Amino acid sequence: MTYFGLLIINKPAGPTSHDIVDKIRKITGIKKVGHSGTLDPFAEGILIILIGKTTKSQSHFMALPKTYTATIKLGEISDTYDITGQIKSSSFAKAPEGEQILKILKTFIGEIRQTPPVYSAIKINGEKAYKLARKGIKPKMTPRKVKIYKIKTLNYKWPYLKIEVKCGKGTYIRSLAHDIGKKLGCGAYLENLIRTKIGKFDIKKSIKLENLDYKNWTKKLISDNI
Repeated sequence: MTYFGLLIINKPAGPTSHDIVDKIRKITGIKKVGHSGTLDPFAEGILIILIGKTTKSQSHFMALPKTYTATIKLGEISDTYDITGQIKSSSFAKAPEGEQILKILKTFIGEIRQTPPVYSAIKINGEKAYKLARKGIKPKMTPRKVKIYKIKTLNYKWPYLKIEVKCGKGTYIRSLAHDIGKKLGCGAYLENLIRTKIGKFDIKKSIKLENLDYKNWTKKLISDNI
């Protein structure tokens, strides 16, 4: 029997998105497996895995809006824009007030120009930017248009700001965190990231990898109305 469809995986922090794809290949015995959009290793949350001929629709699933819960640490900066980089304190006058944060967040809603992080997989003259950065070469990152549909403050208690972001394809939440800190004048980096939705697919209906095996994976496969 030829299987195709989607597996809605809840990726844990640690493995890369490619690691998850490799594990799914081993569990299913199917070589033709892809995903709908990379999550950084430190990030967790929903990862749509495409099985069989469904991989032909990868661009469709990658274009779906995505929702994230992000915890941002203010008052410090990171060279990777997240918790995995070299972190140092940022000099600033005082901690921003809640009203100031709300005002700044509104400036990011809509179509904006965003510069991707240097430590990213974007290719510069055929080589990934993060590989150049690790060699001590600082590649020039070109700003690009991305769309942010919504930013909602979930909690703010200095130095932590927790927000919910709904955005379009190609948005780097790491860059968003860095830019928020820059506009606030205190610096910031992304400490925690959870992707909670991709289009109509919700993390509440996702599967943890440890609960998936060669015996039950076909029962979790979504092949209708996708």
